[in-house]
Order: sequence, then C-alpha cells, then structure tokens
Amino acid sequence: MVAHLSDFGLARLIPPGEVISNEQSSTIGIKGTVGYVPPEYGIGSKTSIQGDMYSFGILVLEMLTKRRPNEDMFEDGHHLQTYVKVVFPGKLLEVVSPSILPRQSENIGGTSSDSSKNMMQIHPSVEKCLRSLFKVGLTCSLESPHERMNAIDVLRELNSIKSFPLYGEYNIA
Repeated sequence: MVAHLSDFGLARLIPPGEVISNEQSSTIGIKGTVGYVPPEYGIGSKTSIQGDMYSFGILVLEMLTKRRPNEDMFEDGHHLQTYVKVVFPGKLLEVVSPSILPRQSENIGGTSSDSSKNMMQIHPSVEKCLRSLFKVGLTCSLESPHERMNAIDVLRELNSIKSFPLYGEYNIA
C-alpha cells in the first residue's frame, strides 16, 4: 500500500501513434497502488496521460499532508481530496504537515507548548506557495479526466512557485 514509481507513467506502455485494439489499451489487468490509480482505470478505461496526472496529484497531496490516500480515516466516501478540499484555500494549516513548514514559523499567543496549527503564523510567500501546491494536487486529482490539469500547465505552475521569494529566506524542509 505504498506508491511506487511503477504506479506512474502507465500511459507510456502504449507507444504514441500505434494502432491498437481496445483489448490492448484497456487497463484491466494493469496493477497499481490503491489510492493512486485514477477512478476511470477501475472501469477499464484506456491508460492516459490524464491518468498519470491523477496519480501525480495524489502524490502531491500526500507530500503536503503526510497522509496516504489509503489510510483508514478515508472510508465511507471520504478520501484525501475531500480532506483537503474542505479547508482549501483558507484553512490549509489544518491539513498541512508541520514537517514541511518553515522552521521560522511562530505560534501567535498561547504558550510554546500550544501546538495548534491554526494558531501558527506563516510568511505570506509560504502561504501562497502552499496554496499553489495544494491547487496543483487538487486539480490534477479531479475525478473527471477531462477536468484535470495537464502536464504543461503543471510545469508552468511549478516553475512559477519556484519564483516565490522563499529560498534563502526560509528553510523549507
């Protein structure tokens, strides 16, 4: 139940431009890790780049929250995406893993033993970065393959995030 590199890039199993039958392009029989495989693969859809984007989006959300999509807490219709969606964009500190926040973050009010994440103050650039990363994760992992962010837009967004004034000023773990 741990994502492996083999869970990604399933769309590359079929060379571009190759004429194939429905049996060859079906995802029936393709193995993947539960929680990372897009929903359409469960009904036998063709492998696609959109399916790879779904897996990427789940991985991004997992890295930001330190929650696996197949945890026991995600039952009865709840999943990693809804866990993040209910707090996006205003209350991301409720779900973000403290291990990825800058070490310079300080609690506002209360004592140093008060570990409430929603009392934590973070730099606006860090907050903007987190919001953008969560947006990428959520948009890539939408249920409908046609609504997911494409790889080119993801690359643009990630390059844009790199330009945020975080490096040198903050040590992001």
